Amino acid sequence: MYLNCRTYFSLRYGTYSTEELVTTAADHGIHVLALTNINCTCDSWDFVNSCQQKDIRPVVGVEIRNEDTLLYILLAKNNKGFASINEFLSFYLQHKKNFPEQASTWFQNSGDVYIIYPFDRKAAGDLLPDEYTGILASELNKLFGTDWKKYEHKLVVRQPVTFQNKQYFNLHRLLRAIHKNTLLSKLPVETQAAPDETFVSPATLLEQFRQFPAIVTNTYKLLDACRIEMDFKVDKNKKCFSATAEDDRVLLEKLATEGLMARYGKKNKAAQDRMQKELKIINDLGFNSYFLINWDMIRYAQSRGFYYVGRGSGANSIVAYCLRITDVDPIELNLYFERFLNPERTSPPDFDIDFSWTDRDDIMDYIFKRYGRKHVALLGSYTTFQHDATIMELGKVFGLPVEEIKGLQRTVQPTDKIQRLILQYGRLMKNFPNNISIHPCGMLVTEKPIYEYAALFMPPKGFATTQMDMFVAENIGINKFDVLSQRGLGHIKESLRLIKANRSIDVNIHDFHNFRHNTAIKDQIRKAETIGCFYIESPAMRQLLKKLRCDDYITLVAASSIIRPGVAQSGMMREYITRFHNRDKIVYLHPLFEAHLSETFGVMVFQEDVIKIAHYFAGLSLGEADILRRAMSGKYRSGNKFKHVKDKYLANCRELGHTDELAHEVWRQMESFAGYSFNKAHSASFAVESYMSLYLKTFFPREFMVAVINNFGGFYSTELYFIELMKAGGIIHAPCINNSEQYTSISGNEVYTGFVHIRALQENSMQQILEERKAGGAFLHLQDFIERTQIGLEQLNILVSVGAFRFTGKTKKQLLWEANFLQKKNKSHIPVSESLFVEKPVEFSLPVLTDNAVDDLYDQKEILGFTLSNPFSMVDEDTDNYIPAREIGNHLHQVITVLVYFIASKHVQTKNKDIMFFGTFIDKDLDWVDTVHFPDAARNYPLHSGGFYKLTGRVVEDFGVYSIEARKTVKVGFKKRSYDTLK
Repeated sequence: MYLNCRTYFSLRYGTYSTEELVTTAADHGIHVLALTNINCTCDSWDFVNSCQQKDIRPVVGVEIRNEDTLLYILLAKNNKGFASINEFLSFYLQHKKNFPEQASTWFQNSGDVYIIYPFDRKAAGDLLPDEYTGILASELNKLFGTDWKKYEHKLVVRQPVTFQNKQYFNLHRLLRAIHKNTLLSKLPVETQAAPDETFVSPATLLEQFRQFPAIVTNTYKLLDACRIEMDFKVDKNKKCFSATAEDDRVLLEKLATEGLMARYGKKNKAAQDRMQKELKIINDLGFNSYFLINWDMIRYAQSRGFYYVGRGSGANSIVAYCLRITDVDPIELNLYFERFLNPERTSPPDFDIDFSWTDRDDIMDYIFKRYGRKHVALLGSYTTFQHDATIMELGKVFGLPVEEIKGLQRTVQPTDKIQRLILQYGRLMKNFPNNISIHPCGMLVTEKPIYEYAALFMPPKGFATTQMDMFVAENIGINKFDVLSQRGLGHIKESLRLIKANRSIDVNIHDFHNFRHNTAIKDQIRKAETIGCFYIESPAMRQLLKKLRCDDYITLVAASSIIRPGVAQSGMMREYITRFHNRDKIVYLHPLFEAHLSETFGVMVFQEDVIKIAHYFAGLSLGEADILRRAMSGKYRSGNKFKHVKDKYLANCRELGHTDELAHEVWRQMESFAGYSFNKAHSASFAVESYMSLYLKTFFPREFMVAVINNFGGFYSTELYFIELMKAGGIIHAPCINNSEQYTSISGNEVYTGFVHIRALQENSMQQILEERKAGGAFLHLQDFIERTQIGLEQLNILVSVGAFRFTGKTKKQLLWEANFLQKKNKSHIPVSESLFVEKPVEFSLPVLTDNAVDDLYDQKEILGFTLSNPFSMVDEDTDNYIPAREIGNHLHQVITVLVYFIASKHVQTKNKDIMFFGTFIDKDLDWVDTVHFPDAARNYPLHSGGFYKLTGRVVEDFGVYSIEARKTVKVGFKKRSYDTLK
């Protein structure tokens, strides 16, 4: 009788989790249950799985609504009906159309879907064979006085299930208010569910319908006719890349063998043996087509000249290396293939393939077209309600001012009844799905049409996306292809273009072997001159490179992993650095650590190290060890699985004679790494790309920094990349209407700032300038520009103020005067394109109007967001009175004062829940100053914003890296503007 049940995947409506809904039904003794979420089938697979565990027969369907209007409920008679429902949903969601008032227009010839209309929505006499009317207990009185017996065979019981009890009904109302973006007190009744939409017991329902036994019988019959079979073990991926599975096996071996010859030559027996071992496992586990589809994707990228990096656990595979899916040599780095794929691994493998952000959509479009739109989709995901967002949303619903809401977010200490309610209901709705979104990179390619597994929607990106997340896809046996977007590759691609255009040099960016042994690049890493370089430019990473005196590939691979948050916070990063510099004093936790982790000085640096220790120290199989690693990293949603692997680990340790103290310490170290560290292949892939960036930055620094600027991606703001370009010898010019392009350009050492950095310049204005200049040549003067472009006065004034007309030789004040006059004159003037003769420019007789250098800097800062010269030219302080960054090391343990310009800061929470932060600044010579602000200093002298600071603190040193422990931080002002206009 329960044919209209919802979970919290009826977004901002239902309050049951999927598992809780099924458990509650089982507690009521219910044997058949239908899931009908509003306009989605998101959790259908989880629902079926939960029902199977509780011995409940599942029925899947959907409740169709246009806004708040219930149109009908669809129930799948069978798997074909489920696919039809998904296809129906997908069509209307993707085309963003209202659902039809009558479902029969879509399903009339189906025979696989039941349609249940709410009472009074469709006349009983008009109902088709598979159509019914659902009636609520509260609507039964409407039958009296009607000739309902004529159509009683078309009536079924509808008892919606939306929330658990009165408290959750309140939560439902709060969710509706959030959805409607309205105060709770103003929430319309028609947008809410009825208060009785709870799990009424079967006995109660039967009592309510005791006078209408035929309706109850109809309901049982309808549900009994529904049979859904979902096999979670059947492989649902595209089975063959070529014609047959055997053809796939032969093709993969052929391609791998050819690649092996190119990578290793003819005589590398170890490589040949490993390749054959991997090919057998790949074939036995049915992953030939998975490798070939990834290879096909790479082949297409190569044909289009797209740059890519293959990483993730797939880089552990020599077959992937030979297919050039990755550029990481697994033999050189002793990478475990079992980390990627092993006979005991139940979860699918994955390749993470990075493309430039400019190219990824093209790759995705190719996959859709290559394998068919009915078989390809992006993978969905769900954003969930978490603390800050929940408090903010509930605060708005209750009508609290924003400042009060922010205070509650920080303190979590309620001061009145309303705040207590916000925290109470915030706890209830934590982790509820909030919106259906798109997975950052996952794509699915299935053998059968995707509708057999999920409905699709159309996000702004423009590619069909499943109402299914990665956990469900993995659970039901669909492997995702990870096609990622990365700005770092955009830097590289743009750099190569600029180097070719500016210096006529073709760079072989894949010459990794020479990069890693180049002495200039080694020096660049050792000094941490890495701004703009992929993954190694952040303040923390730069400090780590200095502390390790890193100048080689292997150390950089390790640094890529130990910089991760959990590793640093556990103290293991510091332990690694200490052991790195004191190798003769290492005390290993256990002899097995020395045997298997000597390369990393007994510290678990990579995810493979966790697998090694779990295998050798705790006696788990390699497959079990990988399950443990995945459980530690949160890859399993079930807490039971995590508990199971921990119990087995501890039991094995006891059997092997390890003390509980030792076993728990090893577990602590594994846990700190497994959750945050990279697998070794992943780190190695990152390091390869870092070397590409390092090569470009070392030998072509100006082109490289222009490329970084043009890709708008990196750890720092655009301002710092212009500063770095300045340090590299770039002669930077403000935007110019005759020399600038949309993006920043370079010719020789001359750099013209792109129009795109003028924040208030409209896109159409920019395009008008570029198109007119291309068609009619350089602009001759201000009047010529106005007549040819017809740009409005406000946009024109911005261009003048930023200095875009300085080629005229006139001051900005003079040009602003002329611009205003000429604009008025131009309104009645014949456009130059329509004039028969070119008129002479109007000559003005004006007083001498001079510009001021400080005013120019203010104009740049206001219009661009930063200056195009050393920012210290604006500070209202004598820079010579302060110790420069290069001399900080001469004042170790002393308290000094420096004058610095803010670049970045990172806030962290201490064990005592206090806030402290790390600061990154530059001085007048554009050298770095790193600072530590402990809780007292952070509290008493917060960094309010960017700008200049007088910073007083004690100089400290850590592994040769100097920083200042801040004690006092005082904001310093800018020089005042000059408003003199006449001389």
